[in-house]
Amino acid sequence: MRLKDKVAIVTGAAAGFGEGIARRFAQEGAKVVVADLNARGVAELATEIGNDAIAVTTDVSQRADIDHMVSAAMSSFGRIDIVVNNAGFTHRKGDLLEVDESTFDLVTAVNMKAIYYSTQAVVPIMRKQGNGTILNTASTAGMRPQPGLTWYNASKGWIITATKSMAAELAGEHIRVNCLCPMAGDTATLERFMGANTPELREKLRASVPLGRLSTPMDIANAALWLVSDEAAFVTGVALEVDGGGSI
Repeated sequence: MRLKDKVAIVTGAAAGFGEGIARRFAQEGAKVVVADLNARGVAELATEIGNDAIAVTTDVSQRADIDHMVSAAMSSFGRIDIVVNNAGFTHRKGDLLEVDESTFDLVTAVNMKAIYYSTQAVVPIMRKQGNGTILNTASTAGMRPQPGLTWYNASKGWIITATKSMAAELAGEHIRVNCLCPMAGDTATLERFMGANTPELREKLRASVPLGRLSTPMDIANAALWLVSDEAAFVTGVALEVDGGGSI
């Protein structure tokens, strides 16, 4: 029960890494706000978790939705201890010149501006509480850019820099800020990262990982759990690679 009596918001929680994180946090005693644009997905997950979870339909690219999500958390649970900015979006792998402006804008809105909105909404609450922890989902692509994913890579690199800067600025107020850098996992977005979903491309990706497999939502969830728990009380400003050695 490492998160007993803690209240956590997890965005992008209807599937993939976010769903894994929300489930894992609940298993460790947290009250969880499961937020996602997929209303049905978060409703089903919150129902599975039970009385210690609420579902909030949230488009993280919209400030009003973020404010509603935070207000719902406070109304239901009275505090916010943990925020996981996990929602993300990528353009399909390919020529950087073929990514149209509307897709570029969506990448930056979901991956970057959403963290700005979230920070504006939750940091004042954490300041009043005297503590809190923020966890952003970046990517190994932000540390080791992959050809064909230029604008996605750039957005994830921004998250890493923003995380470190936030950590430096908020440390004196006992607010820790870290980020996870997963490699691509076997989730619904894998096809976009690869450009196509073929057995050959999947095998090529798998073969690039020293530990010999793709990441799973639980791999990411366990790393997230440690970073937001009191076991990591002296850890802030870290970009933790969870990639099976793929970045070595």
